[in-house]
Amino acid sequence: MRDVIQKVIATEAEAKQKVQAAKAEAERILSAAQKRAQELTAAARQESQREAQEILAAAMKNAELEKQARLTAVAAEIEKQVRLDEPARQQAVAAVVRCVCG
Repeated sequence: MRDVIQKVIATEAEAKQKVQAAKAEAERILSAAQKRAQELTAAARQESQREAQEILAAAMKNAELEKQARLTAVAAEIEKQVRLDEPARQQAVAAVVRCVCG
């Protein structure tokens, strides 16, 4: 009977050790998984920021090109619509000089 009790106690102690070892392994696995998740999240964030910067740069370049094209078109339209004869041009220059010089 004493042998049986000792075997039960030894089995319980062994079971406790196995449970503690399993908990420690589970914590190690969880910690490694969390670290890997953080690494993946950081890498994804950096990639997203890089892509966003590329998209923004391309959009800004396209906007600048469109702005230049519109300015060119508007300037051409203004030149086409506004024709000053020589006396009118002289008067405009004189008016500008008076405004600027006082």
